[in-house]
Amino acid sequence: MADLEGLAEARDVKTKKVEGGAHFHLRGSAHLDWGMKNRLARIIKPDTGRTVMLAVDHGYFQGPTSGLEVMESTLEPLIPYADCLMLTRGILRSSVPPGAQVPIVLRVSGGNSVLSELSNETWNVSVEDCIRLNVSGMAMSIYVGAPYEHQTLAAFSDLIDAGYEAGIPVLAVTAIGRDMVRDSRYLSLATRMAAEMGANFVKTYYCENFERVTGTCPVPIVMAGGKKLPEIEALTMAHNAVTEGATGVDMGRNIFQSDCPIGMIKAVRAVVHYDEKPQSAIKIYRDEKTASKRGATTAKKPSPSTKKK
Repeated sequence: MADLEGLAEARDVKTKKVEGGAHFHLRGSAHLDWGMKNRLARIIKPDTGRTVMLAVDHGYFQGPTSGLEVMESTLEPLIPYADCLMLTRGILRSSVPPGAQVPIVLRVSGGNSVLSELSNETWNVSVEDCIRLNVSGMAMSIYVGAPYEHQTLAAFSDLIDAGYEAGIPVLAVTAIGRDMVRDSRYLSLATRMAAEMGANFVKTYYCENFERVTGTCPVPIVMAGGKKLPEIEALTMAHNAVTEGATGVDMGRNIFQSDCPIGMIKAVRAVVHYDEKPQSAIKIYRDEKTASKRGATTAKKPSPSTKKK
């Protein structure tokens, strides 16, 4: 209990520059409140300024995607290697152990499916539910140039207001419709618009002249993994993205659809956090794949006590 007994005067301290309270490691984020910065720092690691997010939210409009049929089986071995999970509230509640210490970026938009117009999407998860789930960020797709552009941008603007009120960062996902072109002209337009509207960070695709995209966006950009590629190509894309200004990657299919998901996410981490070259990182993937096969073979061999006499 505080009282006056033993009260000592403060020491004389010389004025000196102290950056600990003011400095923050992310572009365009110095003005944010402590809570927003703290949540962003969970997602994008302060020691490297980068992140390896694991995207597993595909089912919100695709249903049971290949590799995500049984979510618990997919997530359990990968969670220890992910800096962050991007998923839906249904999967978070049903398939992620509450004791997991991995930060969550929750998808808060939906209303569309692969059977309909993809851009007919809107904000569909309350900020109150995000608070109940203790998320570190909220993700929403915007469809610049698509038929429902205005609908998604208006809903996104409302989400930004709600995010600032609650202290939860917002990730803009620059979704691409069926007929949109993934080039630097379009992606720099979409990412800059998202930042201008108040996005705290943006997820977008890699493209030729990617530095035009990262250089004209005043907040961090995370590269979307996109469709499944051969492992060396996915690692090369990740390497090029961070070399050209991305803050990290948000990969899904290139990890969970790999024939060795653990090896692949380890290799991606080496590229993103430690600037490993793709040719070196692929060895991490291959070594893990070899070790897992060896372990599976050993497990199949009968122990001496079970051999027929």
